[in-house]
Amino acid sequence: MAEVAADRNVLLEVCGLGKTFGAHRAVDDVTFTVAAGRSLAIVGESGSGKTTVARMIVGLERPSSGSIVACGNDRSRPATSTRERRRRAREVQIVFQDPYTSLDPRQTIRATIAEIVATHHGAADAARVDQLVELVGLDRRQADALPRDLSGGQRQRATIARALAAAPQVMILDESVAALDVSIQAQVLNLLMDIRDETGVSYVLISHDLAVVRHLTDDVIVMRHGEVVEAGPTGDVLDAPAHDYTRLLRDSVPRRGWKPKRMEHS
Repeated sequence: MAEVAADRNVLLEVCGLGKTFGAHRAVDDVTFTVAAGRSLAIVGESGSGKTTVARMIVGLERPSSGSIVACGNDRSRPATSTRERRRRAREVQIVFQDPYTSLDPRQTIRATIAEIVATHHGAADAARVDQLVELVGLDRRQADALPRDLSGGQRQRATIARALAAAPQVMILDESVAALDVSIQAQVLNLLMDIRDETGVSYVLISHDLAVVRHLTDDVIVMRHGEVVEAGPTGDVLDAPAHDYTRLLRDSVPRRGWKPKRMEHS
């Protein structure tokens, strides 16, 4: 399969990646690259293997085969020291779908961000914490609140700030806006675009929502049953898909004027 991004400044390179769970092959020979300043979407239905790929990149699952190189460092095998784990965290961070489970319910948002800043940069720099809070659009009251006192959109902004506190070069967004209301989802997507413009961070977006994919990413790979069936620039793939499965995904997106059919009761 051809590289998705041809830029020489590659931050993330995944080659021949595979993962088996017993007799089930969840990911089969997946290859792609992400260049600096670019954003890649991995799309597919539930069970396609896209989240397993994300978990292997961030180190939550160990690959059965293939390699993962981030920022020039191999991370195909588990980290063997605290120093290595911290270095990896400064390379790649992940933002999950459910922000509440990603935050310590006993800590204020400010304290959570300060802890990560101190871990990776040697001191709890109050100015840096304030900068991150402002970057994600939280005010002072929200920063000093516990997670339970915030809305879902505010909590997701907090988890984004928490991920940025390590100053990663790549952020994986695993269905990170899927649980939000449409209006809040649009706000968070615009926020993510602004953050990319300001910090230069690259995104890997794991999603089944093609509207979100089009809004945020430059390139896309389409997965089915653990394999990549199509890849290329996002606009090209979504506007003129070459694979039947990609066409099926695109045609499943509700269009303007679409109305769900009423179920007939017997």
